[in-house]
Amino acid sequence: MKSTRNIQMTFIVAISLLLANHVNAQKTEEPNYDQGFRLGFGINAGVPTDEDVYNYALGADARLQYDLSKKTSLILTTGFTNLFISNDRKDLGIIPVKAGFKAFVWEDQFYVLGEVGGAFAVTNGVNQHTYLFAPGIGYASKYIDVSVRYEGYTEYDTNQIALRLAYGFKL
Repeated sequence: MKSTRNIQMTFIVAISLLLANHVNAQKTEEPNYDQGFRLGFGINAGVPTDEDVYNYALGADARLQYDLSKKTSLILTTGFTNLFISNDRKDLGIIPVKAGFKAFVWEDQFYVLGEVGGAFAVTNGVNQHTYLFAPGIGYASKYIDVSVRYEGYTEYDTNQIALRLAYGFKL
């Protein structure tokens, strides 16, 4: 009888230790975030800050994003933007090239971003290039990205406030 009781106690202690070890292992495991690339294609509509010269801006872009963590990403953006000019003057078409940082600040969907780079004039014989900076805010889900940004140019006679609607996916 005494040996049966010892076997029962040993069995209960062994089960308890296994369960305690299993619970402890679950507490110490941290979720592994899969770093990786995303690619997004967007359309942009902007309102120039100097409406005496420019009427509006339209463009398209491609953005490569590398997720450092669940809340931070590095981004590279390029595309084409056309600044439509009033008074029968020729429009200004530019290719912006920007690098930046994106940080998710609320519920892993709302973010702030900052980009810097350059813009290269490519239409109508204009040979004026500029530095640019573009802070913004936005919302991103698994596939949709909506953002508003201020884009400041050092050499053109205007800046713009632009809305970007994009479709993105993991590579």
